Amino acid sequence: SLTPIESALLGDLAGKSVLHLQCHFGQDTLSLSRLGAFCTGVDFSPKAIAAAKALALRTDQQAEFICSDILGLADVLDGQFDIVFTSYGTIGWLPDLDRWSSVVSRFLKPGGRFIMADFHPVVWMFDNDFKEVRYRYFKDEAIVETEQGTYADRNSNESATNVTWNHGLSELITALIAQGLIIEHFSEYDYSPFNCFKDAVESEPGKFRIPQFGNRIPMVYAIVASKL
Repeated sequence: SLTPIESALLGDLAGKSVLHLQCHFGQDTLSLSRLGAFCTGVDFSPKAIAAAKALALRTDQQAEFICSDILGLADVLDGQFDIVFTSYGTIGWLPDLDRWSSVVSRFLKPGGRFIMADFHPVVWMFDNDFKEVRYRYFKDEAIVETEQGTYADRNSNESATNVTWNHGLSELITALIAQGLIIEHFSEYDYSPFNCFKDAVESEPGKFRIPQFGNRIPMVYAIVASKL
């Protein structure tokens, strides 16, 4: 379901068309649909899209799901949307924010809004135990890590090698501005709404922080941009 941060940014969705980029298995897409939006979710994973379609049927929610790399989305999807939306753990999988922001602009109607909430790049500077600064804040080379477990089950016996990129906020904001988008809102938060980091504690209801840092580092940011 949507976090309070996302819900506050999205506002009234009744009758709005929403394009959800990197929707994974569609849970948030269907939450948007339940709030009255006409939703299209996109993800590059066939298994995730199949799960999203099955979940839509099981919950009797109307949404369209498309299996596509978002950087090639214009090849399989036409039209424009009132809102383009993405959240939590998305752009870190992409090496090129200029191409990404061009997709955002391509599918956004004039007068439409781009809405994004994601984990702060400061968080990705640390090792998984949050004991040392291991990576640059600014994008340089890809970050290649082999990890045990998954984000859904940290105790899983599965292991995977992940390739990600850390995008500083100036890189992100500049990429959006370069597409002619106007930044209307930007905020940072000293907590994560998800218990997804090692040894995080719920210091307030729905607010998870790293114990040794408390509320001293940013953990999430949110952006709203509009298209003229």
